[in-house]
This record gives sequence, structure tokens and C-alpha cells, in this order.
Amino acid sequence: MNEKHSGMTLIVKTITRFTVWLILLYGIFLMIHGHLTPGGGFVGGLVVALSFIHIKLAFGKESPIKLPGKRFLHVLDSSGALLYLGIGVAAFFAGLPFLSNFLPKGKLFELFSAGTIPMLNFAIMLKVGAAISLVFIALNLFEREEDKEKSGEE
Repeated sequence: MNEKHSGMTLIVKTITRFTVWLILLYGIFLMIHGHLTPGGGFVGGLVVALSFIHIKLAFGKESPIKLPGKRFLHVLDSSGALLYLGIGVAAFFAGLPFLSNFLPKGKLFELFSAGTIPMLNFAIMLKVGAAISLVFIALNLFEREEDKEKSGEE
């Protein structure tokens, strides 16, 4: 495909400009309300990662926003794992078993009514979102290598 016209059609690019932010917000919504409704950090992270993959698929190399690079995604991936581990260890230092709730629970069915669960959901969202984005980047690199081999380049 020509460099000037990378990505998909103008219709897809226009729709992507409007929908990608809604998809990103929906992923954050799923993460925040994961303790009250179906969802949580894993599903929220998947949806957030898919919003960035959606931009890359629609625009190709001409992305209107700068997408996170591999190094930043590795930092997010590691930060999610460390945050999850840190919350678990904090409970341990509070005299409770690993990953036990050590915060007040609040009132039932309110947003802040789950103690440490929203923080754990956030950590899982960081880990899953970054990992899925890294998988997409890796698959994109493999595809480029196959294209080079088919064309006879090294």
C-alpha cells in the first residue's frame, strides 16, 4: 500500500476518530465499576488496549496521536505487577493475609465500597492493557519480517 494512503478508508478513519475515545472511556468505566457490575481490571485492560489497537489498524503509520512505545508499555506492564504485589504486601504489613482488604469498605453499592479491590482492578488493568498492546506490537513485527522475506529483502 502507498505510504501516503496507509491504513483504511476515510470512512473508517473518521468513525475511528469518534469511537476510539468512547471505547477508551468504556474500558476505564469497566475497570472502575468492576466490583459492582460485571467487568473489572482484566476486561477494562482489554478494552483500553483494543482502543489503541483500533487506532493503529485504522490509520496505519499515519496515526493522529502518538501511541505508546514498547519501552513505555514495558514500564506500564511492570508497574501494574508491582502495584498488585505492593497492595498484597501492604496487607501483610497490616497484619492480614496477603491481598486481604486493609481499607474501610464504605457503604454497599457505592463506587468506593470495596476497599482495595478498585486498586487491584487498576493494577490488573495496567498489566493486561500493556501486555495486550505488546502482543499486538510483536505480532506486527512478525508480519513485517514475513513481508520482507516474501519480497526478498533481509
